[in-house]
Amino acid sequence: MKIGIMSVAHMHAHSYIHAIKQLPDLEVAGIYDDNTERGQEAAAKHNVAYFSEPEAFLAQDMQAVIVCSENVKHKEMVLQAAKAKKHILCEKPIATNLEDAAEMITSCNENEVILQIAFPVRFSTPIRQVKAAIERGEVGDVIAFRTTNRGQNPGGWFIDNTLSGGGAVLDHTVHMVDIMRWFSGKEITAVHAHVDSFFHDIPTDDMGLLTLGFEEGIIASHDASWSKFAAYPTWGDVTIEVIGTKKTIRADALQTHLRHYQEGEKPLRHEFFGSDMDLDLIKDFSNTVKHGGAPSITGYDGLKALEVSLAAYESSKKRKTIRLGE
Repeated sequence: MKIGIMSVAHMHAHSYIHAIKQLPDLEVAGIYDDNTERGQEAAAKHNVAYFSEPEAFLAQDMQAVIVCSENVKHKEMVLQAAKAKKHILCEKPIATNLEDAAEMITSCNENEVILQIAFPVRFSTPIRQVKAAIERGEVGDVIAFRTTNRGQNPGGWFIDNTLSGGGAVLDHTVHMVDIMRWFSGKEITAVHAHVDSFFHDIPTDDMGLLTLGFEEGIIASHDASWSKFAAYPTWGDVTIEVIGTKKTIRADALQTHLRHYQEGEKPLRHEFFGSDMDLDLIKDFSNTVKHGGAPSITGYDGLKALEVSLAAYESSKKRKTIRLGE
């Protein structure tokens, strides 16, 4: 099965290409990027064809594409791919506003193609172990979550709101909102947040503290930031604490590692040896394309995660709790 890459603006594009090349039944059909220099460099690096025009790229004999553009371009590329009848894995966040997200979902439904959102944290072994414990009833009824997603400032277009649609809060809230919805099966109904730029002198937010209310009384806190400094031994953290009526259980998706001490500006590195979340995401997506059925992570999942992130910005700006679904 051939999968094409629509833009390599997001760094995850390279890990997805690496994952495709590890799977014997998959092949990278080529790379399209509207930034010629960036696209040609990536194509040469991965030894695949480069396309400067989306029409020529989408005319290829391939079954699916992965959209890894700047956030604001997700809608355009998804609509192009859907019209060309290609199944789609779209990098998170699904879009930068709810109207675009809804249009993307509708277009994919009308063209009868899969729209899956790239939330690889669902494929972390520790996260899946917590999910299984909840389903076995070991935690009891879930009454609260504590989550964090704190990493390093990626710079570039990520800190340009005209391309990203938001900073750390958008970038790092959608992952954990998706996990909390997946764990609980409940929707978030209230968002209260403080959003600011605290760690860097940048024109967008680099931190946010969110308090969330769910259906049936579940409460949650979420710490999203670009607070890790350059010499930090790994990219950051992705943690969740699930408080239940029987027990509390914790997981960190990135804590399966060895400590590697070395000379230089970064004397300590964490060498990760856990499950490859991106690889398992690509396996899951490609299996859905091959065998049919609904994707494990839907466009609607992407929309609901985006909804909470946008509500956090509104809450901070208006200094009040935002009620969802009203």
